[in-house]
Amino acid sequence: MTEELSQHYKYETLARKSGYRFIAGGDEAGRGPWAGPVCAAMVVLSEADRIVGLDDSKKLSRSKRRALFAEITARALSYGVGWASAEEIDRYNILEATRLAFNRAFEQLQPTPDYVLLDYIKLPWLRLPHQAFVKGESVSASVAAASILAKESRDCLMEELALKFPQYGFEKHMGYGTAAHQKALLEFGPCEIHRCSFKPVKNLLPLPTNNENLFTAEYK
Repeated sequence: MTEELSQHYKYETLARKSGYRFIAGGDEAGRGPWAGPVCAAMVVLSEADRIVGLDDSKKLSRSKRRALFAEITARALSYGVGWASAEEIDRYNILEATRLAFNRAFEQLQPTPDYVLLDYIKLPWLRLPHQAFVKGESVSASVAAASILAKESRDCLMEELALKFPQYGFEKHMGYGTAAHQKALLEFGPCEIHRCSFKPVKNLLPLPTNNENLFTAEYK
């Protein structure tokens, strides 16, 4: 085992030395786009079958990310991918919708982990021992694996949605606020998967007919 690979599994190893057996890593993709859902993933990697090449999904080429996606889903002890829709993002706000997506991913894990490593986010519903890191994908193999699952899962979905809404070019920008996306929004207006609470989209909506806030529902 190389020193670099050993370092990337450092926090998983420390957790196991403290008596924890199933260590999950969690990360999300899609908090910033103007359209589409936010996606979160949780992954429990095998201690005995370590995957080489895991890294922040944004640093990987699409071909490398796809190859690692296949390895992770084939070799991980457990994984879950959770979603929160554009409608839920508008209803709850992006942070709470992201937490909801994490909860949905976590509930798919079998066996249930006893320790969790996260890219930096607070999950109030999480009652297990856990750590959260700034740029966690770079320091934890489990978080990096979750980053890859979330990013590739969301990109694939946005490519599918591009077939339904071809005028926006989702397959190119994945819903992010590029100049091309802005131009399409100005020309065609928002579609059903746009996040209407996000300012660049909200500014193109018709004014409400009364004084009610359009997005007053609370996440419970």
